[in-house]
Amino acid sequence: MEPKAIVYTSNTGFTAQYAALLAKKTGLHAYALNEALEKVPEGSAVIYMGWIMAGKIQGFITAAKHYQVAAVCGVGMNPTGSQLTTVRQVNSLGADMPVFTLQGGLNMDKLHGFKKLILKSIGGTMGRQLMAKQDRTPEEDAILDMFRNGGDRVSMQNLKDVIAWYEQETGKKL
Repeated sequence: MEPKAIVYTSNTGFTAQYAALLAKKTGLHAYALNEALEKVPEGSAVIYMGWIMAGKIQGFITAAKHYQVAAVCGVGMNPTGSQLTTVRQVNSLGADMPVFTLQGGLNMDKLHGFKKLILKSIGGTMGRQLMAKQDRTPEEDAILDMFRNGGDRVSMQNLKDVIAWYEQETGKKL
């Protein structure tokens, strides 16, 4: 099914950045979910992008009620391509649904209330565990750096699998 739009939910801006990059590459319009509900016809095929919290892709349930979701992209702090099994399970996504995970970033200044408190707690615990680990992977070093210093890992390179899927799905070479 050929997507007609990109619909997204963003908390601190990283998912919105990915939606804009993908829109520029594909020529599709990108809409925040609330805007899409007014502008994208019900039942349209869309690529849905949402931020991940505890494996759950935020806004996905609402998007799936209104649109035919052709592919799902979850944006979180973990490396691109990781957590696929967890994201599929938590969001009840079958094996036939194309699912992609993308590393976004962390900006504590844009978090508020409970989300900020939880992330600070997780960051402290995870940071101590990673610091004590002798044989950290480059991905673990990147996550530790993100918890310590924040950061933006959004890149076109992280979208390469999504773009390859889109090209296969649509027959268009980007």
